[in-house]
Order: sequence, then structure tokens, then C-alpha cells
Amino acid sequence: MDRATLLVELLTEELPPKALARLGEAFAAQVAAGLRARGLAAEGAAVRDFASPRRLAVTVAEVAAEAAAREVSEKLMPVAVGLEGDGRPSAALQKKMAAKGIPPEAAARFERRGDGGTEMLFYTAVAPGARLDDVLAEIVAGAAKALPIPKVMRWGAGEVTFVRPVHRLVMVHGDRVVPGRALGLEAGRVTRGHRFMGEGEVSIARADDYEAALRDRGMVIADFRLRRADIAAQLREAAAREGARLETEAAGYAGLLDEVTALVEHPTVYAGEFEAEFLAVPQECLILTMRANQKYFPLFDEAGRLKNRFLIVSNMRLDDPGNIVRGNARVVRPRLADARFFFEQDKRQTLEARLPRLGAVVYHHRLGSQRERVDRLERLAGGIAARLHADVEAARRAARLAKADLVTGMVGEFPELQGIMGRYYALADGEAAEVAEAIAAHYQPRFAGDALPAGGIAAAVALADRLDALAGFFGIGVTPGGDKDPFALRRAALGVLRILIETSPPLPLALPELIELAAAGFAPGVLSDQESLAALPDFMFERLRHFLRESGHDGAAIDAVLALRPARIDQIPARLAAVAAFRALPEAAALAAANKRIVNILKKSGAPGGDAPECALFQEEAEKALFQRMTDIEPLLHAHVAGEDYTAALKMLAGLRAPVDRFFEEVMVMADEPAVRRNRLALLARLARLTNRVADLSRLPA
Repeated sequence: MDRATLLVELLTEELPPKALARLGEAFAAQVAAGLRARGLAAEGAAVRDFASPRRLAVTVAEVAAEAAAREVSEKLMPVAVGLEGDGRPSAALQKKMAAKGIPPEAAARFERRGDGGTEMLFYTAVAPGARLDDVLAEIVAGAAKALPIPKVMRWGAGEVTFVRPVHRLVMVHGDRVVPGRALGLEAGRVTRGHRFMGEGEVSIARADDYEAALRDRGMVIADFRLRRADIAAQLREAAAREGARLETEAAGYAGLLDEVTALVEHPTVYAGEFEAEFLAVPQECLILTMRANQKYFPLFDEAGRLKNRFLIVSNMRLDDPGNIVRGNARVVRPRLADARFFFEQDKRQTLEARLPRLGAVVYHHRLGSQRERVDRLERLAGGIAARLHADVEAARRAARLAKADLVTGMVGEFPELQGIMGRYYALADGEAAEVAEAIAAHYQPRFAGDALPAGGIAAAVALADRLDALAGFFGIGVTPGGDKDPFALRRAALGVLRILIETSPPLPLALPELIELAAAGFAPGVLSDQESLAALPDFMFERLRHFLRESGHDGAAIDAVLALRPARIDQIPARLAAVAAFRALPEAAALAAANKRIVNILKKSGAPGGDAPECALFQEEAEKALFQRMTDIEPLLHAHVAGEDYTAALKMLAGLRAPVDRFFEEVMVMADEPAVRRNRLALLARLARLTNRVADLSRLPA
């Protein structure tokens, strides 16, 4: 069996840039999986995916020309049906053998095996291995069909479909072309290089030569990751030459880098310039214009201020790139002029004056207009600010104006700037700085890792925005399901949780009270699905569980803490830290085991557990000792919990191990006398309440 590297390439028209990397990886994975399934490639075979604007390709190392023969066993039918009394094949068996191409003489070699209580006949034979030449075209066609493509195209007179028209198919194994036809094309070894540089047609002599041949003769960097790294390095070098820096950590940088990588085959970075007078426009507008519309990388000074210079990723490397640079400068100038026009026009009307226009903007047909929503946000933000001891009037004012920029020209052109432009317009209107900052910050956090709104005013408005959405949509039965979340309610819930937990200092707000406050802002009868609304806290806690796990917290500790459904979300990190410290104690496992036992006893007994134990009914010294120890530590434990010193509270429980162990060794809880039994169950119920003030210890490993 000859083994060699296999190359498969689809040469296409320009592929969707935002999906290119994913398509390249998926195509390579599908081809490799098809080879492995047929025994032509080992599980650990090296696989490389390639993706450029006009090609998807894969190389797989050590692919066999023919797979090894393998033994196959097939179940035929029950022995009682397949064999006559004298052991000869029955008519039914002969018919099945003929249908499967099993020779008559093979009947003597059939095995008898038990299968689910029935004795069955099995046919075992050696099947020849798959031949690469016979199956590769089928594998390629299957891989192309399985790609994550939402919409496909049909071209020419044929019936072949793909994301873009396919013009050539390359299939080379070692140094030979693998014959076959897929996507309406015969396989060959000739691909195409760069449209304007290098050789137009590149013949691939050996599969191992593919990358180098395209690079050296075709002027194409076929590997998406290498091309991306090359662009990133060129961007850094060009920025350094300009005495500027890139915002590599900013939202959108990585996505833009991926997109330009998918647009070029031989990247070269050049620097361009625009008139400094445009810097009077808020830099967020200019940045978005350059990134979104022109695919340029803006440059910044050390203070983070935008410079009137930008970087272009071109698909051409020229000794004199003057025409490219001047052409891009001409193209960007009208875009920047548009941004300046929108900004100047928008400032002619205050945010307050724009509020009536929000009445014509539908928020949701069952939840009213944006104007009605603003009224709810204003009341809700004020209520939250009061609980945070923040400036209530400033919070109400920020909430009142927070959505007014939705009806400005700039946000109409660039929806990504909502909130950001509201801040600029609020400052231009003479609003207080904290109001303007809250307008911008109330959309934070926009994504994982994004900054949180700073200060009580901004936090109040940000919480109000998300809580109103959550209560509103859950209240009309519009809830996330599966991978569908059209109103981004999961993100809204995570935003609420992050603001409550990660704000410094954390916000001392009770989640049930916040939800109730948000729901109360809607007119009577609007929130008609009370069952879904009642499920909102469960939804929030499930999102919290995922968030805490992704943050690295132990799963058992999370379960133990969240089992108590603490109203104060901000206290949860401290509770988790306390549980971690408690589990390090030598008494922890025994107390966890005791708690599990208590839970089981109380559950089986059906006792309500609310009665206080009576000292006069204690009969054993062990139960008296446990009661006394609980009485001794209870006030201090409650004080620790009230002071949010959860670590100290749990450490105090270590002193209960000895009396708890003694109790279970010496006392029969389910005593024959009903009064004694009830009293001992009441003692255990009180013990459970005492030990589970911080977390449900029964959820911890014993």
C-alpha cells in the first residue's frame, strides 16, 4: 500500500470573506474524516487546511492508495429460519445469500451466535480495502455538500451547487493525479496563482509542493493562519514606522483582521492619510467608517487619540504604491465627509427635543414604543439609583435621554454608535457630565470581557435597560430556546449578573426585588404570561451557573451555593471562596456526609422541620451535647453571616463535627416514641438550617 501526501483543492470564484476561515477548516475536516472512515488515513495523520479568497484546500499526510483488507461479519437470520432439519440452507436463506452475493459454498462456514436470546447465523468474509482512486471524488463531493453554507449557488447549465462557482478541481496523491469527477469537474493538477502577480497557472508536481509552489510561483499565501500572521506583523511594523500604534485589543480589530485576510492572497500593507480637519468629528465615527466601510486600520497616538493616518491591506505588492494610496485616500474622503455632515446636523437638535420621535419607533408590538420604554427606564433607573444611594435625578435624566440618539442621522447610518453618540450629543446640549457618561455606558457590557458601567448612575441605567427587557419579554412569553435568542436575552441576563458581581465595589441589590421592580413598570395586563415571568429567576440562575463555571469556579461549590438561591448576587463570589476554604478543612468531608444523611432522614420522615427542639424531651447525652454546641455557636455564626464573613462562618462549623458524629453513633433518630422522634427530627432540621446558612453542604463531595 503506497502512502503519500494527498492534496485536494477547489478553485472557486471569490468566497464569502467572513466565512472563509470556517469553510477552510470544515472542508479539511470533512475530507480527512472521509479518508479515515474508509481506512485510507490514520487517526493521527497530519491534516492542514488552506483557504484563500478563491480556494479551499487540504493536505493529508500518509494517505494510502488502497486500504488494508478487513474482516466483516454480517448477521443474516435466525438459525431456525435459515437451516432445514438436515442442516441445509432453507429457501429463505438461499434467497438472501443470492441477494447479497454470498456464494453457495460459504453456507458451510456460517457461524452460529446468540443474539438477544436467539441463535443467529453470521457470515464472515474478508472485504477488500477501499481504493483511493475509487472513493476520493465521492469524499470530496460529500465534504463540499456538508460545509456550513446557509445559501448555495447554481451556475451554468449544470445542476451542481456550491457557495460560489467552482472552476477547477485538484486531486494529487504523491506525484500522481487521482482520477475522478466531483462538482462537475475532472480532477487535475493545475491551479491558479495570483490574478495579477506570479504565474497565472501553477502545475502541482507533488502534493507536498503545494504550499511552496503557490507561494513562489503563484504569489499566493494559501494558509489562512500564516497569511493572517503576516498581515498582523506588517501592520505592527507599518504602525511603528508611522510613530503610531494600533488598537489591537479594541472590539472589531480581530474581526477586521480576519476579514482582510480573507480578501487578499498576497498581502502588503501601505499607509494612507486623510485631512486633519476631519479629526473634529468624534473619533468613534471616523474609526467605524474606516473599519466597516473601507477595511482600513486606523492609527492612534500614545494617548489613544486618532491620527489622520491609516493602514491599507492591499492584494498587490508594488515598488511604487502611490496610485493605491492616493486612490484609497480619495475613496475614504467622502465617507468621512458624510460622518462630519451627520454629526453637525444632529447637533442642531437636542436629545430632549428628539424624544417625541421615539413614539413612532416600535420597541416590540406587544411592549409598546421606544418612547413608552423610556418612561419605564426612567422610573426603574431612579428606583435602582435610590437603592444604591446614587443621584436619583441624574439617573432618571440619563435614562430619559439614553435612547434619544436612536433617531439621529449618525446612529441611523451606524447603529453600532448608539450610546456613544448619545454621550457626545448630551455634552453638546450642556447635560451634566455624569449624565452623558451614563448614556454611553448603559450599553456596557456589550460583549464578554467588555468594560462595565462605572458609578452608581451608569450602573442604575444599565441595569434598568436589561431588566426591563428581561421582564418584558419573559412577561409576554418570548423566551430564549435552543440556539434561538432573537432579543439577546441571554446576553442581557449575563450583563445584569456581571454588573452586580464585578462592579467595584459589588452592588448590594437583591435580584428578586430588581425583577419585581422591573415588572411593576409595565401597564396592567401587558405582562400576560405570568408563568414565563415566574421562570425568569430560574433563567438568571442558570446563566449565573454557566458564568461561574466559565470563570473557573468548582462545580460542586457552585451547586452548593446556588442551591440556597441567594438574593444578593454580589455575595456569591465570597460564598464560593468560603466554601473553597471550608473544603480544605479536615472536618469538611465528614460534615458534608452528615448533611447528606440529615437531608435524607428529613426527606423520608416527611417532617415539616419548622418546630424548635424541646430540651425536656432530650434523653441521650449525645443529643444534649449537640444541642448545646449549636446553641453556643449560633449567635456568632449569624453575626459572621450578617457581616458577610462567610469564611469565618463556615470555619466555625468545624467545631460541630465531634458532637454530630457522636449524635449519629449514639442516638436513634427514628425512636419508637412519637414525641421523642419529632424532637430529634426538629433538632436535625435546626442543625441543617444552621450549617447551610452559607451553602448547602449536602451538595459537596463527602
